[in-house]
Amino acid sequence: MDPQAAPDFELAATGGKRIKLSDFKGRGVVLYFYPKDSTPGCTTEGRDFGDLHAEFQALGWDILGISRDSVKSHESFKAKQDFPFDLLSDPEEILCEAFGVMKLKNMYGKQVRGIERSTFAIAPDGGIARAWRGVKVPKHAQEVLEFVRTLG
Repeated sequence: MDPQAAPDFELAATGGKRIKLSDFKGRGVVLYFYPKDSTPGCTTEGRDFGDLHAEFQALGWDILGISRDSVKSHESFKAKQDFPFDLLSDPEEILCEAFGVMKLKNMYGKQVRGIERSTFAIAPDGGIARAWRGVKVPKHAQEVLEFVRTLG
């Protein structure tokens, strides 16, 4: 297990909440960073995590999705897709920078800064148990669940 502690944070989230990592003390947290609400890959990824949500919960793990989109955008995305977990808004890229997920990407031939799709499994003790960077959406949520199961 990576002994590096996850940075604590406090961000605005869906449901009018402010969520802190320390709120989840004693539970595991899957933090998944995604580029943009209501885009095909991000919708699929969110649905995949949503489909497995009950299994994560049964293992004592929570799921949080994070992007730079506004809380208003997140509310609409969450409602439309019926996600059973909260989405956090990081417009100032504070958490994105803390986890090193901001990257230069090529879009239609020009360089743009954006979120590299990444997931972090934060163990109940607050340590980063595993990081996935440059994630490909197909089967990713299932892979994260299988990893969480290995932690007992």
